Amino acid sequence: MLDAPQVILTDELLTVVIHLTIPRAEISHVMGPAIAEVMSTITAQGVDIVGPCFSFHPQRPTETFDFEVGFPVNIPITPAGRVKMSKLPAAKIVRTIYRGGYEGLGVAWGEFYTWKGFSVQDSLWECYLSGPESSPDPDKWCTELNCQLTE
Repeated sequence: MLDAPQVILTDELLTVVIHLTIPRAEISHVMGPAIAEVMSTITAQGVDIVGPCFSFHPQRPTETFDFEVGFPVNIPITPAGRVKMSKLPAAKIVRTIYRGGYEGLGVAWGEFYTWKGFSVQDSLWECYLSGPESSPDPDKWCTELNCQLTE
C-alpha cells in the first residue's frame, strides 16, 4: 500500500489554489469542482501547469479540513474569485507513495505517521500523481504523501 519513505529536500513551488475549510464528510463533493475552477482560471490566463494537482494542509486534518487545493505553475496569475496565488514550501520532507483509491488515504496517512525515526511538523500535502482521469481502476492510482520534518 505504501512505498518505503524517502527524505528529500523540496524547492519552493509557485502555486494557484483555492482555500477551503469544510467538514471531512464534504471532501468528495467539493474537491472536483474546486480543481475544475482552478484549472479554468489557469487556462483562461494562458499559464502553464508544471506539476500534479495537490492539496496542502497547514495543520493535520481533524473532522474539519482547512486546506488549499491547486496546481504548481510557471508564472503568477491574476487572482480571480476564489482562485489565488500561493506556494508549496522549500523544505526537508519525508515522502511516500500510496497506491489505491482515495477512500484509503486516511488509513495510509495513519500508517505513514506511525513510521519510526521521523519527527514531523503538522503541515502535510498530497500530490495526486494518477487517479480517475488516468484509469478507472483505483488500484492503479498513486498519491504522493509529504510531511515536513522538524529540524
